[in-house]
Amino acid sequence: MKHTHLILLAFCSLFTTLSAQQKTTPVYSDVNIPLEQRVEDALSRMTLEEKVGLCHAQSKFSSAGVPRLGIPDVWMSDGPHGVREEIVWDDWTPAAWGNDSCTAFPALTCLAATFNPILSREYGVAVGEEARFRNKTMLLGPGLNIYRTPMNGRNFEYMGEDPWLSSIMVVPYIQGLQSNGVSACVKHFALNNQETNRDNIDVEVSDRALYEIYLPAFKAAVQKGKAWGIMGSYNQYNGQHCCHNEWLINRILKKEWGFDGVVVSDWGGTHDTKQAALNGLDIEMGSYSNAMPRGKNNSYAFYYLANPFLDLIKKGEIPQSLVDEKARRVLRLIFRTTMSPNRPFGRFVCPDHSQVARKIGGEGIVLLKNQQSLLPIQKNTYKTIAVIGDNATRSLTKAGGSSELKVKYEVSPLQAIKALYGNNKVVYSQGYAAGAFQYGRTTRSTANNDSLLNAAVETARTADVVVYVGGLNKNNGQDCEGGDRTSYGLPFGQEKLLEELAKVNPNIVVVLLSGNAVAMPWLDNVKAVVQAWYIGSEAGNAIVDVLSGAVNPSGKLPFTFPKRLEDNGAMSFGVSSFPGEKGKETYKEDILVGYRWHDTKQIAPQFSFGFGLSYTTFELGKLRASASQFKAGKTIKLSVTVKNTGKVYGAEVVQIYASQQHPSVMRPVKELKAFQKVFLNAGEMKTVSLEVNTNDLAFFDDTKHAWKLEPDTYTLHCATSATDIKSKVDIKIVN
Repeated sequence: MKHTHLILLAFCSLFTTLSAQQKTTPVYSDVNIPLEQRVEDALSRMTLEEKVGLCHAQSKFSSAGVPRLGIPDVWMSDGPHGVREEIVWDDWTPAAWGNDSCTAFPALTCLAATFNPILSREYGVAVGEEARFRNKTMLLGPGLNIYRTPMNGRNFEYMGEDPWLSSIMVVPYIQGLQSNGVSACVKHFALNNQETNRDNIDVEVSDRALYEIYLPAFKAAVQKGKAWGIMGSYNQYNGQHCCHNEWLINRILKKEWGFDGVVVSDWGGTHDTKQAALNGLDIEMGSYSNAMPRGKNNSYAFYYLANPFLDLIKKGEIPQSLVDEKARRVLRLIFRTTMSPNRPFGRFVCPDHSQVARKIGGEGIVLLKNQQSLLPIQKNTYKTIAVIGDNATRSLTKAGGSSELKVKYEVSPLQAIKALYGNNKVVYSQGYAAGAFQYGRTTRSTANNDSLLNAAVETARTADVVVYVGGLNKNNGQDCEGGDRTSYGLPFGQEKLLEELAKVNPNIVVVLLSGNAVAMPWLDNVKAVVQAWYIGSEAGNAIVDVLSGAVNPSGKLPFTFPKRLEDNGAMSFGVSSFPGEKGKETYKEDILVGYRWHDTKQIAPQFSFGFGLSYTTFELGKLRASASQFKAGKTIKLSVTVKNTGKVYGAEVVQIYASQQHPSVMRPVKELKAFQKVFLNAGEMKTVSLEVNTNDLAFFDDTKHAWKLEPDTYTLHCATSATDIKSKVDIKIVN
């Protein structure tokens, strides 16, 4: 009995201990508890030092978790076109792993050119799967800065000149990416529209232009896409750097829009401890200051939001509530990603991802000219095809700055052309030499350009058709981070080369690889022009799909191609408007960006926003509205018939532009307010339904800091580009 009693006592003691342990199990680790409750529980268990530790980098691409509590680190990777290779802990040296070669997806200019939100989600899902497989918490993208001028070196990373197009296309990308438990980090917030003096240029822009042009896509990313991360930009606005800007981050992003995610600095974009603490920055990355000893293991302790931040809190100069709020946001990010119970495992460099990349590339390619139906090039039409141009063989997934990728494979245009048409039919000549890329500069080629030109001319002379693959590349001074373009024309003597080629062969197809518009003095001398962007791993295959007719081109330009550089609004005002002078830059074109400028100033573009040809033809019926009068907040339902009047399957993009007849303020001639892509078999007709909310017809009244919808007559234009209006309908907005 005595032993039985002791056993019972021991059992009761053990039960009591287990019960006590069960009661003290941290709430933050229980995935069945609501997220906000988990965040507050974790926060309550952290020391001040641990909270501060969440707010700054611990390596080039990570910030610390809380090991004592089992809360993991945050791991970031550059994007948004693919998952960047691993680098070593403390500098930019590649880690030389053998398993970090990714799929390169098309640049975002190509994605925007598809005008297809369904593809945008597929893109987000695929790149998110690759990031998840690599155990990334956050992918640094997508990019949403507005295409203000063709000279911006990073335009290829963004979604074009129109805020409506960017707003519609970014939401499914974010949703697809974050469905993998990987956070988006939408960048660069905001007004980062150049690389020249990007670290310090102070942008002056009207509130109206800010809200109507430069902020809508970010707002959509936050409120509709539910992005978990935002990256601040390098430049200044209102005299404050944008990574810790009271107006942009505290007032607009967090207060007006209700953003509950983390604000991450661009690498080296933080400049002051108090401003970073007070003005909304949550995680500081990539900083360096004169007080920081290079190469020391404790360098990260010298970050503005590290020990200096901790010291100010301990001195009472900054309230602890500020670090609590920052830590709260970082914890929320971690619980949404790494500590989410529903996080999938991801996939990496698989056939499905290649298919997505190829599909987006094919659908984003824009056919700009096709005289005498030179395209498509059927397999047995010509005996000899001359492929000319450095870009036919150059890797365009490397270089370009932070978006450079280490890829598992990359199909070049020349490879794909030979694979389809046969080695015996295809002859290649380089034509020009672009030089090799080294980050921040371009090394000059030792090749003789005159010799290359002469050889290319002889190659073209004996060919039946010439496929010229040129354009820009990702060298410094072209489409590349860290520097803007130095010329609007094609570099490396390409304009002269095209002139000479046209003298010996009338059948020239120009394939432009670029993320920017270019001057085209050679346009009348060639029969076909294809804008093919930077497509990534499947570049060659996607281009040949279009050249051969396997894919009927349906891409539309996401930005205007001016005939002359000075025809662009930003460039027309001189250096004070771009790239700025004495540290200041004024956006003098105001709300008239892109086609808005060309419309209002009646300047004909080379190719207009929304333009793109097809191998078939389409006929649009008359645009009809569901009613003639509407009140604020109501939905205007529109319909129009579209018929494929040609002989092959294809797609057209119906675009709806709006204009106000008697505005009290200056308004653009028209603005994009809806679009839909429709796919049709030859001879098929469909009725396309679109919707426009009347609130989207408002303008931003900067005198009252509010959107204003005026009672008036508005015209809705149905078009296939900004310069090709097919029909229109008037509606009235009434009180």
